[in-house]
Amino acid sequence: MKNSVKIIPLGGVRESGKNLYAVEINNGIYVLDCGLKYPENDMLGIDVVIPDFTYLRENKEKIIGVFLSNSDMDSIGALPYFVSEFDVPVFGSKLTIEMAKYEVKNNERSKKFNNFNVINEKSEILFDDVTVTFFKTSHSVPDSMGISLAVEEGQIVYTGDFKFDPALRNGFATDYSSISKVGNKKVIALLADSQNADNPFPMANEIQASQYIFDTFEDSKSRVIVAANSANLLRIQQVFDAAEKSERKVFVGKHLDAKVKLAIDSGYINVAEDLLIEDIEELKKLENDEIVVLETNPVSEPIKLVQRMAAQQQKDINIEPGDVVLIVTSPSPAMDNSMAKTDDMVYQADGTVKVISNDLNVSDHASAEDIQMLISLLKPQYFIPVSGEYMMMNESKRAATNMGVDEDKILILSKGETIEYDGAKFHHGNAVEAGNTMIDGIGVGDIGNIVLRDRKVLSEDGIFIVVVTIDRKKKIIISRPKITSRGFIYVKSNKDLMNEAAEIVSKTIQLNLDNKEFDWSHLKQSVREKISHFLFDKTKRRPVILPVIMEVNQHHKKKRPQK
Repeated sequence: MKNSVKIIPLGGVRESGKNLYAVEINNGIYVLDCGLKYPENDMLGIDVVIPDFTYLRENKEKIIGVFLSNSDMDSIGALPYFVSEFDVPVFGSKLTIEMAKYEVKNNERSKKFNNFNVINEKSEILFDDVTVTFFKTSHSVPDSMGISLAVEEGQIVYTGDFKFDPALRNGFATDYSSISKVGNKKVIALLADSQNADNPFPMANEIQASQYIFDTFEDSKSRVIVAANSANLLRIQQVFDAAEKSERKVFVGKHLDAKVKLAIDSGYINVAEDLLIEDIEELKKLENDEIVVLETNPVSEPIKLVQRMAAQQQKDINIEPGDVVLIVTSPSPAMDNSMAKTDDMVYQADGTVKVISNDLNVSDHASAEDIQMLISLLKPQYFIPVSGEYMMMNESKRAATNMGVDEDKILILSKGETIEYDGAKFHHGNAVEAGNTMIDGIGVGDIGNIVLRDRKVLSEDGIFIVVVTIDRKKKIIISRPKITSRGFIYVKSNKDLMNEAAEIVSKTIQLNLDNKEFDWSHLKQSVREKISHFLFDKTKRRPVILPVIMEVNQHHKKKRPQK
């Protein structure tokens, strides 16, 4: 009997992060990763963005489980929101599950969920019509796994975030033999990481990255302050190794990032005895050339910490003359301005800055050459670039084309786009609802494009508030309009403008009061439109106009005289 196979990306395509791919086989949905992405600059006030679960809600009874490829937030970050709605098993490697548990238990809505299942590269999970297996890959976190869903027609293979680097060892090493074994069986579709496919230059291996960090420690005669993304456990391990080798102690303070601590406690990061220092008083006993200060936080936070240290705003450690700031986080293009500001602030504090990505071509993701090697090992019938912006996915397509893969067998999908396998080839099916769900504080999905647009306008042109009291029955304005503004103009220097605006408001309201068919919504809209046109003519700005119109009734019944 022929199996029905559909692949539906609900996130992670034409964007970096937010990975979530639904593979629907017969009456079961297998969810591959459940990640988030951090907001873009125009998403004002938004904490994180997660996938839209609408399609999964509509097919709740079909969901078999969630299969995680690694412990990065772009793979597990949306899990607390998912498991608060869907009570299905979650599968992942030991470290991935430990990190997933941490995220789930620290979220109020999901903390009671406990259906976690640890797998390894030897695990084989048998369902009625699908066999799920795993193979070890290399990424910035140990215990990363590729995932294979096997049906009678062949396999759907998902790499997760990966790269090939033979220099990696222990929990970071790729199992090339297992990948070759997967390729010995028919692969009908390969979903492959594309986040570094647009990088045209040869990649530095991790031995070179380790040597770079050690050389920085060894050559410096002063303190070295390291800024690292806490998700990049590989880089943090290299910092610890280089510090031990160069006979430096690592000051981590009393608030070492919880996930780094979890990786240390679980044995995935090896730390020499007495290498770490938490007490600032103990640090003061050391010479400058015996000190590494490690700042670890998610994404851009280590850079912000460095900025505060340069501005002498941190409690314990600030940048002193001669300090070397080593940034081992690879900043995204969106952080260019922040990085330039950081450089300037550090130099003003008489320190110097080194950025590993400026001197070495390093990445946690597959290069075009890695993608080509993967294709040669797996020999997929269809190649589907995922996990990257459109440009990256297109470069991944180019790499596959150069390997001889037919262009019509390379599918660049959009969120919600469905492809169906008929036993011989994939064809496009009906699209499903998919988009962004924005998280702001405890609110999930209650912020939409209209609210974001208003926040953007408020941030750019401010707000203009008009307060008026009227007596609708007498058709009069009780008091002259009171006008205030925030983020628009300096009121004391623009009294004439404010007086003119008040006159326009009064005339507009009086016209509406005199109208036989008085309507509150029409009144407020008239005030908005008149004031908006006036202010734009005068200032070329469009603040948010907020009319506050209150009503009083001045008719009072006369009291009867008491007998």
